[in-house]
Amino acid sequence: MEEIGKFFAENPMAAVIAAGEIGFWVFLAAGLGVRYVLRARRTSAVLLAMVPLVDVVVLVATVFDLSAGGEPGFAHGLAAVYLGFSVVFGPSLVRWADERFAHRFAGGPPPPKRQGRERARHEWREWGKCVLACALAAVALLAAIFAIGEPTRVAPLWGWFPRLGTVTAIWLFAGPVWEELFGGKEAARP
Repeated sequence: MEEIGKFFAENPMAAVIAAGEIGFWVFLAAGLGVRYVLRARRTSAVLLAMVPLVDVVVLVATVFDLSAGGEPGFAHGLAAVYLGFSVVFGPSLVRWADERFAHRFAGGPPPPKRQGRERARHEWREWGKCVLACALAAVALLAAIFAIGEPTRVAPLWGWFPRLGTVTAIWLFAGPVWEELFGGKEAARP
């Protein structure tokens, strides 16, 4: 535990990102819990409105750190990736969680189970969202690179572009390609 504290002390942006991810899930769970367990819709709306605010806090902290002379590093690149994925996948994650809370606590219908072509289309859609998230992250990285403007300082940020390509390729093969090749076989089993 001491090593984790030391890591975050040495990498405050990593602490901001970790706090952002925790905040995302806390506000989401609290908002849905208040909506379906306590039946307080207004309070729920306020808590759920905090979910995208977490992204704004991470973005502002990153910009502030870099503008205050912070040395661009791994955590700054991770902040750009976090922002891209959170912006693109955040709304669907909220819908996903809302369906499950509504089913569990408010007698809503069970979440849909996708099979066959519907599942394959879903996987292609999710991969498309991954491509969009990586594109947004790339735009944020490029904005930081050009704003900083010193080639020697921005090398760690350039290092994120191959990572984005790797994530996109892995998602392609582990998601839609896998589903196209093997998904129908799983659905056909008794």
